Amino acid sequence: MAKIIPFKAIRPTRDKAQLVTSRPYYAYTKLMLAAKIKGNPYSFIHIINPEFQEEDKTEPNSPERFQKVRNKFEQFEREGIFIEEERPSLYIYKKTTDIHEFLGVIGGASIEEYNNGKIKKHEQTITERETTFSNYLKVVEFNAEPVLLFHDNREKLNNLFLKHTFNRPEYEFTTTDKSKHELWVISEPSLINEIQKIYDTIDDIYIADGHHRTASSARFYNDSETKTNLKAHFLAYFISSERLKIFDYNRLVKTTNNLTKKDLISQIENYFIVTEVNTEDIHYRGVHNLLMYIDENWYNLQAKEEIINRNSPVESLDTFILSKYILKPILGIKSLQVSDDINFISGNKELKGISDNVDSGKHKIGFGLYPVSPKQLKDVADANLIMPPKSTWIEPKMRSGLIIYPLNN
Repeated sequence: MAKIIPFKAIRPTRDKAQLVTSRPYYAYTKLMLAAKIKGNPYSFIHIINPEFQEEDKTEPNSPERFQKVRNKFEQFEREGIFIEEERPSLYIYKKTTDIHEFLGVIGGASIEEYNNGKIKKHEQTITERETTFSNYLKVVEFNAEPVLLFHDNREKLNNLFLKHTFNRPEYEFTTTDKSKHELWVISEPSLINEIQKIYDTIDDIYIADGHHRTASSARFYNDSETKTNLKAHFLAYFISSERLKIFDYNRLVKTTNNLTKKDLISQIENYFIVTEVNTEDIHYRGVHNLLMYIDENWYNLQAKEEIINRNSPVESLDTFILSKYILKPILGIKSLQVSDDINFISGNKELKGISDNVDSGKHKIGFGLYPVSPKQLKDVADANLIMPPKSTWIEPKMRSGLIIYPLNN
């Protein structure tokens, strides 16, 4: 049984939605931030980064900084940039790109279900980050970026959403990454009840993206003296697994650990069947087939059966196999989290993103990894295990400020 609740969202007026919503501020370079803040007085960036052009600076992650966020948010409310929903609602959200169509529903997800393991995780959270964001919530009293949750397919749910998308959306706009965004407000109690009944038939929900936001919302609720129904839930975008898109998350390595290419390949051949691949024929051969790019050449690395632990959801992942048999013993990279010799590149940059990066001289070697499947992700979460760092790049990435979940009502 999965719980989803409607709520009275705070959201941009119809005419300003495209101007307000933004990617998270850390997704922009400093020059891009400056341009957005200077050129768009409605951008949500003004709220989440309120000191960008101020001389009176506060300490990062301090109560004073968080209060400035709250003050700017209230200013947007006073100026009529935001409105509050009249009735508790759910929100059907559709994002269309040139390669995929995402369709799901935004609502409140249960912290109780997260605490008791019904909402499952595959990533380890960092206590310091949990504390920081929990303190942030205490001051700003809103959630502005949904956690991405997924579940097994329900045709009845998909058909209901599709049927509703024939109505005029409340929002319809395109962003500069050529993505189309559409949102429908679901305020009719009978339709909300129908959606909730379908979710009652779903046993397990999985976090796709937003582990720290979920953990911080749970800590915020657990530490709250006044435990309201809104605080007992967190802002989430629910989507079925076939609507999700999991890209490969690839590795870029700055060192050969003083090995020649010949010596490197010789050592790799202890664990993999190595085959050179023509650039014109470069593509993923499937799970347990890694791609390596070095000195303008591509190689397919097929893992030998004896190094694949098929009994372990984690140790059978290609990210684990790469680290255990190449990165650590051969290239000397002991930790993905702290090593300066490794970077990561998302699969939506395609394999050309790897070769271009290595050819530029910034890195010596690139590794392409076949994308993790929803089933693999679920198997890890079901076993209460944790994936290796940077195992997945999951879409859709949610925009900030489209739907805001208030915590003080």
